[in-house]
Amino acid sequence: MKIAVLGASGRAGSQIATQAAARGHEVIAIARRPEAIPTAPGIHAKQGDASDAAALAPLISGCEAVISALHFDVPAATLLTALREAGVPRLLVTGGAASLKGPDGVRLIDGPGFPEDWKGAALGGIAFLDDLKAVSDIDWTFFSPAMIIFEGEALGHYRKGGDDLVLDANGESKISFADYATAMVDELENHEHSRQRFTAAY
Repeated sequence: MKIAVLGASGRAGSQIATQAAARGHEVIAIARRPEAIPTAPGIHAKQGDASDAAALAPLISGCEAVISALHFDVPAATLLTALREAGVPRLLVTGGAASLKGPDGVRLIDGPGFPEDWKGAALGGIAFLDDLKAVSDIDWTFFSPAMIIFEGEALGHYRKGGDDLVLDANGESKISFADYATAMVDELENHEHSRQRFTAAY
């Protein structure tokens, strides 16, 4: 499959691009600083600014899917415009855990322990997901990972959920960046959450 990864120089984007290429996909890896994109067979680094839909569209043209590992300073409308102009039918987005519900049924962002300085970015992700829910012409998937994402090797397994936080036996929600990337590339290949949000954690 030919795919584009936006934000391919970041921690999540670089691992997603690397894993996708290792599985035999052709990856157009796009970032503002292409020199920071990992080099590997199957990865084609491109300089691009995702905030400019007209400039992004030709970079993703011919791809079967786009995976966005960007921060939410680029609105959903901008990415969707680029996909429509390029004729790309599918968008997968890496998001955050803030809008997942805890065991008490309350969204994490609405709980008393949610850090105040994280709320700006979290609200951006929530607004992005809300915008996607109104879209019917692009096949989208929104990935809300575990609460804690850490540097570590891939364990090769994880558990999936929908709108509720996935907790382990110790009541923790965590996943490594490597398995975070695994979950996203698995979704790319298996296409289990069409126009849905999902989560993954150990």
